[in-house]
Amino acid sequence: MNYTPEELQNLVFKKSVVGGYNEDMVNDVLDKIIEDYTNYIRENIELKDKIAALNEALQYYKNIEDSLKKTLMVAQKTSEEMEKNSYQKSENIIKEAEIKAQEIINEAKQEALRIRHEYEEMKKKFRAYKSKAEALLISQQEILRSMVEDEETGS
Repeated sequence: MNYTPEELQNLVFKKSVVGGYNEDMVNDVLDKIIEDYTNYIRENIELKDKIAALNEALQYYKNIEDSLKKTLMVAQKTSEEMEKNSYQKSENIIKEAEIKAQEIINEAKQEALRIRHEYEEMKKKFRAYKSKAEALLISQQEILRSMVEDEETGS
């Protein structure tokens, strides 16, 4: 049976008729036991309070740890999504650039074909002009020859 300090303090020993205990000695021992027992109870309560406070702090830090884990997971997921989105954006930019480059190449080819066609037309016109100019010169030479001949024969 466990005694409380109050029970120990109120404890009365029966005296035997012959050679009983010395009452002062028994009371001194009981006083020391009561004091130690009271100290143990107080220390036990303090330790229980400390354990409760430490458990509260531990729970607080576990909650912070859980929050940090969740935040880290969200940050990691966001980072992965951002990486994926930036990769898709870069792919789109590359595709758009390739399409634009192909359009520019096609336009340049069309322009080159137009210029080549225009060049060929100019060559044809030049040849035609050259032929006409040669024919005109030849006819002018013949006119001059005939004039020189007429002058030589007529004079």
